[in-house]
This record gives sequence, structure tokens and C-alpha cells, in this order.
Amino acid sequence: MPEKKEYPNYSPGLEGVIAGVSSISRVDPEKQVLTLRGYDATELAKKASFEEVAYLLIVGHLPKKKELNDFKARIKVHMHLHRELIDMLGLLPKTKHPMDGLRTGISFLSGSDPDLDDLSHDANIRKATRLMGFTPAIVAAGWRIQNGKEPISSDPNLSYAANFLWMLHGEIPTPETEKVFNASLILYAEHGFNASTFACRVTASTLADMYCAVVAGIGTLKGSLHGGANEKAMEVMLKIGDPKKAEKYILEAIVKKEKLMGFGHRVYKTGDSRVPTLKELGKIYATSKKEMKWYDMAQTMEEVMVREKKIYPNVDLPSAWIYYQMEIPIPLYTPIFAIARMSGWTAHIIEQLDKNRLIRPKSIYEGPELQPYVSIDKRK
Repeated sequence: MPEKKEYPNYSPGLEGVIAGVSSISRVDPEKQVLTLRGYDATELAKKASFEEVAYLLIVGHLPKKKELNDFKARIKVHMHLHRELIDMLGLLPKTKHPMDGLRTGISFLSGSDPDLDDLSHDANIRKATRLMGFTPAIVAAGWRIQNGKEPISSDPNLSYAANFLWMLHGEIPTPETEKVFNASLILYAEHGFNASTFACRVTASTLADMYCAVVAGIGTLKGSLHGGANEKAMEVMLKIGDPKKAEKYILEAIVKKEKLMGFGHRVYKTGDSRVPTLKELGKIYATSKKEMKWYDMAQTMEEVMVREKKIYPNVDLPSAWIYYQMEIPIPLYTPIFAIARMSGWTAHIIEQLDKNRLIRPKSIYEGPELQPYVSIDKRK
């Protein structure tokens, strides 16, 4: 077995590498604080609407009342899907993952954006606002079409969070449901140079249009080591089935060295800063529904993982069981992540293009040394 080479300037997975400067968010693992343009994300999750936070990320400051109302109105205009897009979604295979439908839908809509090739700051804000409207509508309509149902038009009287649930289920959510779903969107909205956000910035740095950059983010988010983790976390919880069986399952998984989605984080080593807030709101929500099974199971899973491995849950664990209690289909968990993260992605794309430099890192070569070409009839 060849000796493993050490490269002092190489960090696998770019772990710990500073790849840019940003004013959008700060992740402080020591203090366990996530701030969005200087505001504590947990405070925003409890007090703000998702639309306010999206405006904060995309435009750069919290909106005044008129600014917020105008922003909401522009988003809602683009929640209305054209017949051509609905017909196109109907042509996609019924077996596809909803993330594939979202990726395809966004690509489809790019051609009709009047600002597509305008990379100016103002044009990018307009495109970001359109994408904020398109995304939840594509996800909800795509899922209904995939399951043989007619799409439901958005309701101009509902909030962003409530509108998605309305377009998905055809029922106006309760205030309790709307509140915790709104909070989850805020906590998923932005989180620094994560894999999908960095993919967006890399693509944008080539001067590709915003839709290309967002599609790169969607593709990256689909991976189970990133956005797909909440789906896998819920599948494990369903497999466990009973809170009383959770400890045994986790202990056996540890012995088998199985990776448990919903636990661990590249940045946070002593706990994800978003988890306590979402857990707290989730507990209130579960209590209101008189169904504590999933909350109790997640608590046991957390206790065992921390006790045995010192590994803490990330935001995907509470979001998984909360969405399940909302009767949101598991394949939509990652698309919901994309709905929320669209605000962060577009904010980063705008920031990248405002002070652009092509992102082009180096690699270390480990292949064979220079060798002569051998014609095919002489190769052994």
C-alpha cells in the first residue's frame, strides 16, 4: 500500500479554508450564534416574518412597512404559474424527486425573465424577488401534479409560509402551524458558505446568469450530506417507530458505525445554534396537536448521541419531525429547504456579482509522471 502523502497547504473538503468575505451572515460556533446581517437568527425566527428576513438578506436591511408590502406584492405576483410551466411539469416522470422538478422548473422560467442577462445590482434584486415567488409555487404544484391532483393558486391574503402550505394541501394552516413553519424557513434561509451557497457563488463568478447559479445550488442541495439529510432523518425516525425503541436503535447504529442524518455539523461541534429555537417552537406545536411521540423520540435520540458520541443534533432533526406532523410528504423536505435558502442563495449571488472575481482554486496532482504516447497496436 503506497504511503499516504501529506500536503500542508491542502484541506480536504476545504474545511477551515477562508474562501471569501461576506456581509450576509456570521456563524459563530463558539458562542453558538447565527446572525443575519447583524440580527440574531433565533430572535428573527421568533419575532419576524419570513418575508422580512428574505428582504433583509436580499436588499441588505430590514424593510419599512411600505417596502415590505411592496416586496410581498411582487413575490405574490410570481407565485402564479403560467399554464406552459404547469404543462411542462406534467411531462416529467412521476418517479422523479421533487428537487428535480424544481431544478427543471427554474430552468424553464429563466427564458422568460426580462432581466436574465442583466447582471446589474438592481436587476439581480428583481430576479431574486421573482425566484422567491416561483420556488414555492413550483414545489407545491409539481407535487400535486406528480400525484394526480390539480395545482392550487396562491392566496394573496396569506403570508409566504401559509401560502406554501395552502398551495400544497388546499387548506389554510392554523396559526400554530404557520408560526412554526415560518420560523423553520427563517432558520434555513442562510448559513454562510455552505456547499450549495458556495456552488451558487462559483457559478455566479463565471458571470453566468442568476438562474444558472441557483440551479447549481439546487443540484448541490439535493445531496444527502447537505439538504437531503432531513429526509433521511425522518426515515430513521419512522423506522424506529416508538420513542421507547430509540435508545436501542441508536446504540446499535453506533456499534455498526452507521452515519445518522440529523446529527453532527461541519461548523458546529457543540451544538447547532438553530436547534434550541426550533425544538422549543416544535414542542409548543406538538403540544397543541396533542402528539408528543416524535418530539420525545428526537429527545431520546439526542440524549444517546450526546452521551455516547458527543455528537449533537443539527437543524435537520427537529425540522424533519415537525414537517411530518404538518403532514408534509417526506420527499418535499429538501425542496422546502430550497424554498427557504433561495433568499440566502440570491443574496450571495448578488454579493458575488457586486465585487466579482472568478473563483478558480488550485489542485494537487497525484497522477503518473510525463510518459510517451504508445500507439494502440503496441500497447500491452
